[in-house]
Parts: sequence; structure tokens; C-alpha cells
Amino acid sequence: MPVIAAFMVPHPPMIVPEVGRGSESQVEKTIRAYEKVAEEIAALKPETIIISSPHSISYSDYFHISPGKNAHGSFAQFNAPQVEFDVDYDTELVELIEDKCSSKNFPAGCLGQKKAELDHGTMVPLYFIQKKYKDFKLVRTGLSGMDLLKHYEFGTIIKNAVEELDRRTVYVASGDLSHKLQSYGPYGFAEEGPEYDKRIMEVCSKAQFGKLFDFDESFRDKAAECGHKSFVIMAGALDGTKVDARQYSHEDVTGVGYGICSFLPVSKDESRHFLSQQLDAEAKSIQEKKDKSDSYVKLARASAEYYVKNKKTMEVPEWIPQDMLSSSSGAFVSIHKFGALRGCIGTILPTRKNLAEEIICNAVSAVSQDPRFEPVQEDELKWLDISVDVLGQPEKIESKDQLDVKKYGVIVQSGFRRGLLLPDLDGVDTVEDQISIAMRKGGIPPKSSLELFRFQVVRHY
Repeated sequence: MPVIAAFMVPHPPMIVPEVGRGSESQVEKTIRAYEKVAEEIAALKPETIIISSPHSISYSDYFHISPGKNAHGSFAQFNAPQVEFDVDYDTELVELIEDKCSSKNFPAGCLGQKKAELDHGTMVPLYFIQKKYKDFKLVRTGLSGMDLLKHYEFGTIIKNAVEELDRRTVYVASGDLSHKLQSYGPYGFAEEGPEYDKRIMEVCSKAQFGKLFDFDESFRDKAAECGHKSFVIMAGALDGTKVDARQYSHEDVTGVGYGICSFLPVSKDESRHFLSQQLDAEAKSIQEKKDKSDSYVKLARASAEYYVKNKKTMEVPEWIPQDMLSSSSGAFVSIHKFGALRGCIGTILPTRKNLAEEIICNAVSAVSQDPRFEPVQEDELKWLDISVDVLGQPEKIESKDQLDVKKYGVIVQSGFRRGLLLPDLDGVDTVEDQISIAMRKGGIPPKSSLELFRFQVVRHY
């Protein structure tokens, strides 16, 4: 039996009357929609409810599924300790999901933190559901720092496990929309906020799940949403299924977007295998970029691939143009996979005999030594999007007024600590942002005395 229904819901604690103490009246439309969702779930009588929550345990490179037989939680941190929850986990389904992940070498399971209180992203949906229906077991999963395709794939693994157990299951994707919808809201306003809410509600109200991949990471960050990846896992749990989608509500009166939709399966639909479609499109795009890339990028890719396959650094190939052999410069090699950063390592000043060697060595470092990521594996190589930035000579400046985030990269220095940020990066729109990020990268505390340097780059795709 496939997932019998899925729901997209928000999780503001203030929507619970014992927490809101009257302020919940601002979002009465959302409350009524939530109650309708709870009634529909009660009518479906699921054996198991799966909830994906942005506030459950989360790792950068792993999907955490809550382990154990049961869990407890309350709204004590929101000054309502009397609102408590005790749930039993569906250990059989969890075990099967773990097994399927293990057999595919997919990074998900119950490793990591063993015992954790229920989070509010889980408890808010439970608050409404349990008012109408309690005869179910729970599976709770967090999100990860990985790309959207990994989240969708995780959903397909959940789907397959549910079907194999023939478990009557409802999926609840917990997640708020943009947190930057109103200037008076707690997070302020960004123009990406209303745009995100408009787009995500249009996509979900029409069950156009393939378009969930069109929301790039920079845009989502600027909108300050917290539910997108949860919705993508849900979409994966409905892979290959035609659904009847319905929008119940959308509100933004608090400055945070709250959207509620339902998705009821109708029939199998081979045209709705969105993961395979996205992979096909990605493969075509990567190949087109490979065909158009110049010698700098081709060298970086050749170096990255050679190292991943052979675990040693390649020699400078014979086809390298003379200008890369006769010049020396600092260079950065940046690697993305499915739109998300996968590695970026570089040098401010030349450290090798020539630019060709600089690029070769930095490409090796980008796939193997970036401390933010695990080393790149061979099966990832075909999905890598690579660019090379060749740095000009750094120039000391007296003021941040001499910076331009589109034109200049910045080096910030305080004592022996130094941080660098390249120019023209997605999500970096102001000089203040540029300096702040460079300081964090260099481990420089706020309010430190700084020396500033700027540099230009030639970016090769």
C-alpha cells in the first residue's frame, strides 16, 4: 500500500492556544485549516504517521531518523509545560527504511544522537492531529545539509519501505515558509520572502513537484524559509503518483508564511518520476558546460577526476596552453553539485611554479581537503560543476567604501588571522555581508581591528 495521503503544514508554537495566549487569533485561518487536516487524517485512520521536521536532529551529510521505541515532548520551552506528548515509534518501519538506506549506501538512519525530546516542528502537527486521532505510531525524521535531490531520493526510499510493509501511512511535511514577509515581523523583510511564498504555494497547490528543484539555495536562504527540504522529502514519498492537490490556507500576517496543502493519491503516473527527470536534465546541463569550458576548467576537472580515481596528483598534461605555464597566480577551484557547494579551495598568492600546477593542486584540495565536506567519491564526478577563479594581485585599501561585491574579492586580516571571500557570489549582496563572511572564514572575532585588501578575479566556467 502506498502513502495514502500527505500534508504540508506549518509549525509556529504560538498557534497552540496554551502558548499563544490569545495571539493565535491572528492566524485563525491557519488554525481552521489545521483542524480540517486533522479531521481528514482521522477519517483515513493511518497506522503510521511520518513527520519530517526542520527542527529535529539535523546533520550536514546524514538524514537522522529518530531511534527507540517512544519519545516524549512538551512546550515547556514556550512556557506551556502542561502541553505534553508521548508517542510510540513505528520501529518496524524505521528498521526497514534503515535497511533500504544501507543497501543503497544512502546516508540515512538512526546513527548519532540516540535520545531526544520531540521538537516543536513535530509537536505542533501532533497537537492538532491528536485532538482528532491517536491510534497511530510515529516515524520522525530530520533534514540534512545535502542537496534537494538527496532529499527527494530519501522520500522515495521511505515510499518503498511503506509499500513493502503494506503500512497504512500518512506523510506530514512540517515547515514554515519565508520568515521575511513583513518589515514588522521578527525577522524583517526581504523581497525574496513574498516571492518565495507565492512560488511555493503555486507549486504545491498544483502538485508541480518537479518545480521544487527550481528554488536555488541562495534564493531560499534570502527568503529565510525552513520547510522547503521537508516538502521535497514529501514529494519523493509520492514519486510516480498522480495526486489530487488542494490548498487550504496561506497567511503572512505575522511576518512568517504559513501554508497548508493536502495531497491525495489518485493513481500511478509514470510521468511523475521527478528525480529521474531532474537527473537527466542535470546530466545534459553538465555535459553542455563541459563542451563549452575553457582550458582552465578542463584542467581543474581533469585534475579532480584523476585524483579521485587514482588517489595521486596528475602531472601537467601536454595540451596545456603556454600562458598557463609561463604565468603564476593565486587561484581558487570551486565545485558545485546539483547547485550546492561541494568544495572550494584556493590560494591567495602563487605557491607553485606556474598557474597550471596551481590549478591542479587546488583542484585536488577542493575534492579531498575542504573541511566542510567529505571527500568527493568517484560516483559523484559526473555531477560536478567546476569553475576556476584566477586572482589578481591583492591591493591594500583604506576603507570598505573602496569595495564592490560584484567586482572585487576581499581579504580581511587581523593579526595573524586572515579570511578571504571571492567576488560576485550568490547570496552576497552587500560589502558588509562580504566582510562579515570573510571574517567568519578567517576566525576573526566581531569588532576586531581589520586590514582590508581587495583583488579582482578572472572567472572561468
